[in-house]
Amino acid sequence: MRAVDIIRKKRDKERLSKEEIGFFVKGYTNGTIPDYQAAAFLMAVYLNGMDNEEAFILTEHMMHSGTVFDFSHIDAIKVDKHSTGGVGDKISLPLAPLVASFGVVVPMISGRALGHTGGTLDKLESIKGYRTRLSPDEFKKALESVGVAIIGQTEDIVPADRKMYALRDVTATVESIPLISASIMSKKLAEGIDGLVLDVKTGTGAFMRRYDDAKLLAKTMVSIGKMFGKKVYALITDMNQPLGRAIGNANEVRESVDVLLGKGPSDITALTVELGAYMLLIAEVAQSVEEGRELIKKAIENGKGYEKWCQMVENQGGDPDAILKDDFTRTRYIKEVVSSKDGYLNIVDTYKIGVASSLLGAGRAKKEDVIDHKVGLYMKKKHGEKVEKGDVIFEVHGNDENKIEDAIRVLDGSFEISPTKPEDFKLIYEVID
Repeated sequence: MRAVDIIRKKRDKERLSKEEIGFFVKGYTNGTIPDYQAAAFLMAVYLNGMDNEEAFILTEHMMHSGTVFDFSHIDAIKVDKHSTGGVGDKISLPLAPLVASFGVVVPMISGRALGHTGGTLDKLESIKGYRTRLSPDEFKKALESVGVAIIGQTEDIVPADRKMYALRDVTATVESIPLISASIMSKKLAEGIDGLVLDVKTGTGAFMRRYDDAKLLAKTMVSIGKMFGKKVYALITDMNQPLGRAIGNANEVRESVDVLLGKGPSDITALTVELGAYMLLIAEVAQSVEEGRELIKKAIENGKGYEKWCQMVENQGGDPDAILKDDFTRTRYIKEVVSSKDGYLNIVDTYKIGVASSLLGAGRAKKEDVIDHKVGLYMKKKHGEKVEKGDVIFEVHGNDENKIEDAIRVLDGSFEISPTKPEDFKLIYEVID
């Protein structure tokens, strides 16, 4: 087999065999296929696509390019959740311990911020001492003892994806449904899970801005999961405005704790409850989504979710009490973005809100950028709320005045004040099963 023949075949819109896809994934992972041929292959897939079976085969070979965890010795159903990314999306933080409080094992391998979207690992590393890098043995022990762990991808987990994603990022081939699907599902399936709930974002702050693209991505990933014999649900959810009121790292951790303590923003709480309900349904703890919702709400009310959160944080080296102290989110400067007139807040571009947070130092433009965990934004008004001239729309918390001014300039283009109330955004659009 030759790489050039496989590239030509996909270039000409032909279907690739299991052997051809396997040859290419293995060759690129071990270095016998060079970057320039892999780039050509990725562009051919980007332009001509793959059918569901090809995407399944690609996922399978990528998953087996490294370690695949086996947690069968743990007598519990293993379920995870994955979000396609957004602004203010801290759902994993309260969700994982809430679900684990029912005896479900939640092995969560998460990512970092890049571009305008936040990263779960960066948020958790706001907690002094919290270790996101656990060895495979430490990961297993955490799941055995606590039932939940949120860690980063190790060198041994899906190395094919790590190489391919880096190449996609610099060859304009990121926005490909089969490539995104294989990237996400290979990592999730390598966790040794029995089921998965997908949170597929759509809107101005999502990678899939168009609803039809988000739906196709959701259906493709659900199809791949079922081909592997896994129970999978995908919820298509809104990213036309940030989730919650905090955008950053430490401030999002604090807001996540507020959710667990029963005093979080309504949208974050509602989406956490909904995703948790489907996870409990997969785990057979709940017999219906309605029952699952009630159980998650109960775990918030009785403090079981917060108790499990504290166990997880302590087990991975962090101090949960430190999160509740003022210093956890304190910055040198706070500036305000105010309304210039009376009317209603209309969020028109959530992408810019994510960029503003990143400019403050809460995110990365490049992988090697250093995160300032304490900086971030607070939305004092949400989309559709009535505002008067002089009302604060955003609080900007930073440690560098120049960065704050840069962030404010970007924020000014993210919203407008409308004379009439804009249409509400629906939090959850559709469930794909």
